[in-house]
Amino acid sequence: MAKTSLIKLTVELDDNKLPEKIFWEATDSGFEGQLESKTLMLSLWDKSEEVTLGIDLWTKEMMVNDMSKHFHQVMLKMADTYRRSTQNSEAAKMIEDFAADFLDKVSNEGNDSFLAE
Repeated sequence: MAKTSLIKLTVELDDNKLPEKIFWEATDSGFEGQLESKTLMLSLWDKSEEVTLGIDLWTKEMMVNDMSKHFHQVMLKMADTYRRSTQNSEAAKMIEDFAADFLDKVSNEGNDSFLAE
């Protein structure tokens, strides 16, 4: 019998339906309860339509510096996932190079405080 894992996202909205808090939990996460997040980027491949669908949310607490960190780390994660799923190291390296260029650009715009973290 196949095992099922449940991933649950909970978003608290303000009166204008903007995210105030984002929580997530998963049955196979290794922890109990919910963890809070400031941002969520979920991409899903629609099997029948063959298109990517997405949900992108962030709270009012998410600062530009944090968003820059998040995007840089997402790009590195994408490169790793692409490398592992396709065995195409050359294309993964292109994503990593772009992430490095992105980091350089955002750090030159006054966001270099996250370089030391």
